[in-house]
Amino acid sequence: MLLLRFVLVLLLIGSGVCFAAYAVTRNTRYLRWGWMVLKVALAAALGFFGILFLERIL
Repeated sequence: MLLLRFVLVLLLIGSGVCFAAYAVTRNTRYLRWGWMVLKVALAAALGFFGILFLERIL
């Protein structure tokens, strides 16, 4: 669980860095990467909370 939390935090930080790079350079490549990383982070968060929910039930 700790590893999954660490990966999730790294994904969110990476997404924030991409959005900041877009704000500085106005290069749309960073905006696309930021959205892609954010989608993966949200999927990982849903998986993480799904695992927590299943642990509570079982």
